[in-house]
Amino acid sequence: MTGYPADRLHAEVAYLSYYLHWPYEQVMGLDHLERRRWVEEVARMNRERNAESEQPRERF
Repeated sequence: MTGYPADRLHAEVAYLSYYLHWPYEQVMGLDHLERRRWVEEVARMNRERNAESEQPRERF
């Protein structure tokens, strides 16, 4: 059995802490699957937001 890569764990903790303003202890308290689900959801929201900002805006 192999462990979860430390660099990946650090990236996930930093990502959720940055976007959700969650403290380290709260992020580390999540099990792996739940943490990955939150990372995926925040990433989806960012993709949608970025796509919206790339849309041409109407000029009045």
